[in-house]
Amino acid sequence: MSGGWMRAKSCSAWAAVTSVVLAAATGCTPAPQPTERQSPSTLSIATSLDGFGNKMRDAGAPAVLVQAKMRGEEWSRAYGVRSLESAEPAQISDRTRVGSVTKSFVAVSVLKLVAEGRLGLEDHVSQILPDVERLLRPPEQVTVRQLLQHRSGMPDYVIPMLQQGSLREVFDTPLNHTERLALAGTQKWERKIAQGFEYSNSNYVALGMIVERLRGRPIGDVLRTDIVEPLRLEGTAIAQSGPAPGDMVHGYITVFGERRDVSSMEMFAGSPDGGLISTVGDMNAFYSALLRGQLLPLSLVAEMQSPLHARYGLGIGRWNDTCTNNFYYGHGGDVPGYGTISVSSADGSRQVSMSLTYPPGPFGVRDNGIVDDMMETVVEALNAAC
Repeated sequence: MSGGWMRAKSCSAWAAVTSVVLAAATGCTPAPQPTERQSPSTLSIATSLDGFGNKMRDAGAPAVLVQAKMRGEEWSRAYGVRSLESAEPAQISDRTRVGSVTKSFVAVSVLKLVAEGRLGLEDHVSQILPDVERLLRPPEQVTVRQLLQHRSGMPDYVIPMLQQGSLREVFDTPLNHTERLALAGTQKWERKIAQGFEYSNSNYVALGMIVERLRGRPIGDVLRTDIVEPLRLEGTAIAQSGPAPGDMVHGYITVFGERRDVSSMEMFAGSPDGGLISTVGDMNAFYSALLRGQLLPLSLVAEMQSPLHARYGLGIGRWNDTCTNNFYYGHGGDVPGYGTISVSSADGSRQVSMSLTYPPGPFGVRDNGIVDDMMETVVEALNAAC
């Protein structure tokens, strides 16, 4: 994803696929045709997104799921297959791993505690979570706000985690929150005179722990109560141990020449930084409700939207909306085998959520750029469909 925070985000220290493409069931979808119910704006965005979806299918992506909403109109498309093994067609309601979109959900639960007066944005994290002091030895006090903004300087746990064994061992090993922070603690937490934006998944591990401590329940249960049930997001949950849901699209990577299904990865079980499973429809519903003030007081939504850093606020990113001279808000996600972007106008009336399973390829430690391309495609399509 382009721009400072977004490029750092899309990498997230995760492996990305390379140009190795697996021959899979293919077939392009015809360009959308005008209908009585499609306005010119909806047709414009549909044409652009349809072109990107077909391009990714031609590149070997097993599945691409897209839902656009334009001032009460909707266009959606599911390309490809749910799994390469069954070749069953993907459905627009299928679930997918959405990676760091999880962070926006967790940020809402943190800010609900702020709204209730149980937590302050300037509260010192070590006073709530002594584990941070014990495991990570911060060079100075860190606030809740800094965690939400990725301005704490806290080391990321992902690279040390990937160094714990073979990919199979890492993917198949569940980690609790304390173990994630302990891995981050193996890296030196450097003190900087002016700590700026520095994306780290560990920030949201700590935030998840804060929510659990103050609520007395697992983060997945809290998200269900705070967000999923009120909005009736039937396809959304924090992934737990065990097989993937039957209605989930399957992602793949290649390890030593062997294709591996990564739809079920134990390392994401219960993870507050990247463990969410959702649908494109649920993500659009979530961001629309958030921006309209249905989940938090509008004063706190404004806090989320007003970053000190130019691209990232409290759990959401922003992009220029040339249609309104305002901003789009949302988040991207990138985990092994999967990429996601969800973008909404400030009033929630124009939205696109897109998820895909990457063309199966080798796992590496570089940004493959697909989520960047998704973000640029989505924002350009929205801006062209004013």
